[in-house]
Amino acid sequence: MEIRKKDITVSFPGGKRVDAHYGDRTVQTDQSVKNGGEGSGPEPFDLFFVSMATCVGIYVLEFCTTRDLSTKGLDVRLYSEFDPEEKRYPKISIDISLPEDFPTKYKKAIWRAANLCTVKKHILTPPEFNITLDRNSVS
Repeated sequence: MEIRKKDITVSFPGGKRVDAHYGDRTVQTDQSVKNGGEGSGPEPFDLFFVSMATCVGIYVLEFCTTRDLSTKGLDVRLYSEFDPEEKRYPKISIDISLPEDFPTKYKKAIWRAANLCTVKKHILTPPEFNITLDRNSVS
């Protein structure tokens, strides 16, 4: 089995901003004004929803483009419901709107393709999480 690593470094540029750096890219996050930030970027948890929706999106886009199917009218929408008592989102729904001329024979197949989303797979079979303190940080 090949093991690939994703290395991400986090910086704190001020206020409630937290930026993630990986490769030559930076993802900037901030808390909303309501949560004490400036609202200059998405909140970190929002990126979870964005990654889920765009992951499904790339799978359905790839399904269509490899079959030369039109993507005009193709739409992916994610909806979530927050439970304030549990302080979590117990339900996430993703709706895919297909183009009007989408062939009926491919409907089940594109649904299966959407379910291949790697982000979803990691939620259904979560990885092991290890959070450690640098040895220099521990007294």
